[in-house]
Amino acid sequence: MITVNGETYPWQEGMTVSDALKACNYKFPLIIVRIDGRLIPRDQYAVQPVEDNADIKAFHLISGG
Repeated sequence: MITVNGETYPWQEGMTVSDALKACNYKFPLIIVRIDGRLIPRDQYAVQPVEDNADIKAFHLISGG
């Protein structure tokens, strides 16, 4: 299991950050991700592995005027 913003989701072998975001149905284009407190660069989402029991925080960036 992984935890994303306080909700639990099933973990799968070989899961990446992109996979975890898809599992949560997060589609917003500007999302910042931290795994166990460590910031993950956006260009690494497709290759960064997610370990079982990871605590993921996903923040939607919104700007306006």
